[in-house]
Amino acid sequence: MSAIDYSERQLLRQHIRHLRRHLTPEQQSEAAEQLAEHAINLAPVSAAQSIALFLSTDGEINTRPLIARLWQQKKAVYLPVLHPFAPGNLLFLRYTPETQLVMNKLRIPEPPLDITQMTTLDRLDVMLVPLVAFDESGQRLGMGGGFYDRTLQNWQRHGCLPIGIAHDCQRVEALPTAAWDIPLPAVLTPAKLWQWDASF
Repeated sequence: MSAIDYSERQLLRQHIRHLRRHLTPEQQSEAAEQLAEHAINLAPVSAAQSIALFLSTDGEINTRPLIARLWQQKKAVYLPVLHPFAPGNLLFLRYTPETQLVMNKLRIPEPPLDITQMTTLDRLDVMLVPLVAFDESGQRLGMGGGFYDRTLQNWQRHGCLPIGIAHDCQRVEALPTAAWDIPLPAVLTPAKLWQWDASF
């Protein structure tokens, strides 16, 4: 990837993060409820028993209304945890209403590291993935740490279906891409399901 592409990605990140951080509390709340309603009725989510997602920060669409619905349906919910021995990688640990979250070094709440609560990618049915921006061909721009690009490298082999979730304002026409970027088979926003794969 060239320096021009890198700076273009950085500018785009800043722009989209600014857009989503400046949504009003009412817009955020409405978006979160709409997303939860759509997600619960999405066939892969409806059929799933084990679902990984994330707790929102930095203006990301609030996942807590969706988590509450998944718990109501007795689905197993998992959150990402920074891998203690493999920098840049994620583990996924069970999240229940009783879980006491701790703040990680990125200032994101996560479940405490407990091997008995951990799952592997092949045991997850669906992974709802954060993103900064996505485009009309399913390319995803993250925060730049590469955590999810590493996690999703072989998602077809693991059988865990990744679905991006985002505000509608996070869609762009085309993203500058790098060789390591992993396109998503689908992205769900409050208004629409964007899909590029026959898995739905």
